[in-house]
Amino acid sequence: MDIKEFFENVNHDLLFKALTLHLTEKWILMYIRRWLETSVQLPDGMLLPSSGKGTPQGGVISPLLANLFLHYCVDKWLLIHYPLVKMVRYADDIIISCRTLQEANQLLSSLKQRLTDCGLTAHPEKTNVVYCKKSGRNLKGFPVQFDFLGFSFRPIRMKLKKGGSFLQFDCIMSKKAKVRITQELRKLEFHNKTQRTIQDLAILLNPKIRGWINYYGKINRRCLKPVFYYLHHRLIKWILNKYKRFKRSKVKAVKWLRWVCNSFPNLFYHWTLGYQLT
Repeated sequence: MDIKEFFENVNHDLLFKALTLHLTEKWILMYIRRWLETSVQLPDGMLLPSSGKGTPQGGVISPLLANLFLHYCVDKWLLIHYPLVKMVRYADDIIISCRTLQEANQLLSSLKQRLTDCGLTAHPEKTNVVYCKKSGRNLKGFPVQFDFLGFSFRPIRMKLKKGGSFLQFDCIMSKKAKVRITQELRKLEFHNKTQRTIQDLAILLNPKIRGWINYYGKINRRCLKPVFYYLHHRLIKWILNKYKRFKRSKVKAVKWLRWVCNSFPNLFYHWTLGYQLT
């Protein structure tokens, strides 16, 4: 489930009702109200007055207030009315695990009404009942995949060490996440930075590479292979632009990059973990 335009529709009266359960200092409540009710200045200088709802996106306190609002709107409500279901929430993105289709449909209907009562709306295109298909579960006609926080949850064929395989509902890095990373690499345009050395490129890229591996690699490191294949492709373009002696020969550029990889395996962070040039 995803909530449609959540930050724009947080009800101020309900939010302050939740805040007063945790705050007794009137001066703090006064400043929070000022933050919420101040006008928003557009790039052209025009001021938009407050509408009595919403938290400003980009505001330092908005994530805290939004989570507090949803804690009472969704988390506590589920705990009281559906204590047996399992729920994971990151901001306004929510996963709720139910045991049966009947329970899922009934809960979804009730939760949509709960959101309406709190001035919110479930996003019609991003809210679905998904069937966690795996071996032994053979219902048909339902979606079997969804994305959450950069991961794609879907049936995955797992191989057994002794041979054979089975179908497991698990997660891997989503296609959208891979596209987002490759776009980020493209925007860096480091293949045109011919005044830089390859050590300079390593300093530029290693923090990003380390972050991708620490996040997506916790689940499955193999899913990052396409990302590093693309990274190596951009490095080859940099080599061809920087070193004229290779005469635009990709074969010679790949050979040189492979030599660097073998000679300095700690240069790029992913090389130290076995993501060698292929």
